[in-house]
Amino acid sequence: MTRLRFDGDITGIGTSSGTRLVVGHWPSSHLGEFTDVMMEFADGHRVLLAPSEAVRDFVTTTYHFDETRIHPVTHSASGDTVTVVAGDLTVKFVVGGQTALGRLLGLVPSPIAVAPWFCTITDPIARVVLRGVRTRGTAGYGRREYYGARGQRRVVSAEVTWKGDDMGHLAPVTPPVTFGFGSTPAAPSTTRITTTIDE
Repeated sequence: MTRLRFDGDITGIGTSSGTRLVVGHWPSSHLGEFTDVMMEFADGHRVLLAPSEAVRDFVTTTYHFDETRIHPVTHSASGDTVTVVAGDLTVKFVVGGQTALGRLLGLVPSPIAVAPWFCTITDPIARVVLRGVRTRGTAGYGRREYYGARGQRRVVSAEVTWKGDDMGHLAPVTPPVTFGFGSTPAAPSTTRITTTIDE
C-alpha cells in the first residue's frame, strides 16, 4: 500500500448566483506546493482549474468534472485576505475567527486528528452534524481517502468573478457540491486539513 498525504486547507464558498467553489491550497504534497479550484455552477456544470497536467491527472482520478482547464493558479494572502487567480476566475475572500467546530477540532491532538482510524470514527458523526460532509470515502480505483480536519475559520466575505462577471455576494455552499463523495460545510469556511489517500 502507498500512502499519500496532502497538507493544507480547503475553503468552501457559495455565491448568490448559485456558483459554489472549493479552493484547495496545499503547501505540502507529493506533487509539491499547489492550489487548485473546483467550481460547480447553478446548472450543475463542474469545472476543475488546475495548475499543471500532473495535478489535473491526479485530481481527476479521484473527483468528477464536466470540464478541466489548466492555468497558472496563484494564491496570495495579505493578513486575513486571500486572493486566488486561475484563468478566468478571480476569488478574493476574508477569513474571520474560529468557528465552534474549529475550537472543538483544536482540542484533538494533530496526530490523532489526521489518523485514518480517527477519520473513520468521525465519519458517521460528520454526516449527521454537517450535511454533505464526509471524513472517509472511496477515491476510486480501489483507493480510500480520509479527511483529517485540524481547525476551521469562517469566511466572512467573498468576491468572485468568472470571465469578468460578478458571481454575486457570499452565500452558503448549498446544495452540496458533487465532485466526490463529500462536500464542504454549508457555512462558508476555511478548514485546516490533512488529506490521506491509501492506494
